[in-house]
Amino acid sequence: MAATDPTNGPAPPLQPKAKARFAAIDVGSNAMRMRIVEASAPDRSGPASRSATAWREVKSERASVRLGTEVFTTGRLAPASIGAACAALKGFREAMDDAKVDAYRATATSAVREAENGATLVERALREAGVHLDVIEGVEEARLIELAVVRNVDTQARRVMLIDVGGGSTELTLLDDGKHAFSISLPIGTVRLLETLLRDSGGKGLDKGRQRLLWEMVDRAVAEVRVHLEKTSFELLIGTGGNIETLADLCPAKGDAGSDARAADVAQVQALFGKLAKMTPIERQLTYGLRPDRADTIVPAAAIFLRLAEVWNAATIAVPGVGLKEGILEELVDKHFHLENRDEQAASVLAACTRLGQRYHFDEAHGELVAKLSAQLFDDMQSLHAFGERDRLLLRAAALLHDIGDFVRYDGHHKHTYYLVLNSDLIGLTPEERAIVANIARYHRKSLPEPSHPNFRELDKDARGKVRGLAAILRIADALDREHLGKVSGVRATVDRARHRLVLSIQGREDRELEEWTVKAKSELLREVFDLDVAFS
Repeated sequence: MAATDPTNGPAPPLQPKAKARFAAIDVGSNAMRMRIVEASAPDRSGPASRSATAWREVKSERASVRLGTEVFTTGRLAPASIGAACAALKGFREAMDDAKVDAYRATATSAVREAENGATLVERALREAGVHLDVIEGVEEARLIELAVVRNVDTQARRVMLIDVGGGSTELTLLDDGKHAFSISLPIGTVRLLETLLRDSGGKGLDKGRQRLLWEMVDRAVAEVRVHLEKTSFELLIGTGGNIETLADLCPAKGDAGSDARAADVAQVQALFGKLAKMTPIERQLTYGLRPDRADTIVPAAAIFLRLAEVWNAATIAVPGVGLKEGILEELVDKHFHLENRDEQAASVLAACTRLGQRYHFDEAHGELVAKLSAQLFDDMQSLHAFGERDRLLLRAAALLHDIGDFVRYDGHHKHTYYLVLNSDLIGLTPEERAIVANIARYHRKSLPEPSHPNFRELDKDARGKVRGLAAILRIADALDREHLGKVSGVRATVDRARHRLVLSIQGREDRELEEWTVKAKSELLREVFDLDVAFS
């Protein structure tokens, strides 16, 4: 099997093969799944279009390993479950080798994410099965599902709500004209509800008391959605996950459901819920032909979908039949055939930063100006620092958000900014990247990065180097708008290596003595990292 970066796929070859094979592995809370496809290169002679890339199913496998059983009650993965998961991954790896897969990505979601010993599964998966397991956050799960949906459903010129109900969590994403507008991950899922409410039910149906408890737990989680999104209007409600696909088969909506995918009729699902809740899991299997691990999860899944449909008064839920695996495959194919739109990806990250800043009432004009100045300094110093395009994006994100800690308190706001960024969902950034952004923003003022600081010490060596170099640039850019009055509208920098100087040419108003003084005062980190003093042309 070709060498790959398991998270990002292989480094794109200069001339990708006309056909290549890709695999996606989803280690979920209820089951483990793998899908292998063969994709053909797009027709470059026609209009540039992602849809020109065709897929062919090569293999699809599923392993009934329910990792959430112990995690959602004890907080740990049982040794037997870890062993079963590794055995399943070993089988998946053998299938990938047989299929000669060119690139893959294996992800683990809420059960492994929340398990105290999740790292044990990650380590054993690599050692025993040769599979690099990427434990992803809910926001990354939502992003990948969103990618799969927008590639298969027309989301342009309308507002769409995506609901993905998994074993441990439920992801909600709002799209406006095909663009990401909002996402939230709720700590409620089918296996979590089963283990909390039904573990001691003895395999019986739900009596009225248990049904009431089920609705109360769902309502408690949905309450947060009501605060943020109850008054939001949209044209289409989309559901993803195996349970809603089964419900769509059992309760199909009449008509074309808006000419999108098949759809589940909410009124029929409500009536079916009453029947399913009274049945035992075995009765559900026999009556509706369900798998054992679907027969028990379908009841809590139906409750979640019904309550969310009620929030927005939706009569149908469209079901395109795609999910996390398809999102992973879309991204792998894009990268292999050079189809990813990096400008669009960067715009999505920066839009998420702006939304976060607005949540904390930040000075948006100041943030945008500092981000602009930071990017220009980064570009002009490229020969000196040798950071990459992705690092430039991290700098811009930190520049946008550097002052959001003011929402908590101005004194020490750089430290408050660090906490807010580190603990917020920024779609498109990995947890490691978010930690870098948080640290860059934290060091836009006051003390310099030091190993004695826990937040800085916890980063790896490469990340610490990025934080020091990018924070040095941010401190200069922020100083250029010291009073938040926009006196400096632009800047160009020239590196004078012979005289160890960074010469700044500033555009804007003439009365900027305070800004120039502040630049000098905040240039210590620049001098320490790059051996440059600041001068003005």
